Amino acid sequence: MGKYNISDGGIKEAAYRAQMSRAKTAELKGRITSLLIKRKKYLDKDYSARRLADELGTNTRYVSAAVSVCFGMNYTSLVNKYRVERAKVVLTDRKHEGLKMEDVGLMAGFANRQSFYAAFYKFTGMTPRQYKKQAAQADEPKCK
Repeated sequence: MGKYNISDGGIKEAAYRAQMSRAKTAELKGRITSLLIKRKKYLDKDYSARRLADELGTNTRYVSAAVSVCFGMNYTSLVNKYRVERAKVVLTDRKHEGLKMEDVGLMAGFANRQSFYAAFYKFTGMTPRQYKKQAAQADEPKCK
């Protein structure tokens, strides 16, 4: 266990992976991308693999297998990856500079501060506050 209780559990073999054809996997990837990413369902803190599966007309095992095969991670990690990317945009956007870190996490779809910090650290190797500070320093004009 590292900082923020992040473990390197590794990728487990998806139970339904062997039963899915390449065509079915590719189709699910496209539909998952459309719903989850293009329609920004990841911003909904209550959007679960169950809801995604229901909207796709399939079951969570197939969703899990498709996410594992196509994206190389589990559903939660995939959603958190896009939430962290959204948080990075909010953190560096001047119109949001007065927001509390908890509010940034909520805007990005995280249910609470702890899950926001844990996911952010997992994907960036730094806290949201460190990221914001580093981004601000990079934007400062350099005098010669």
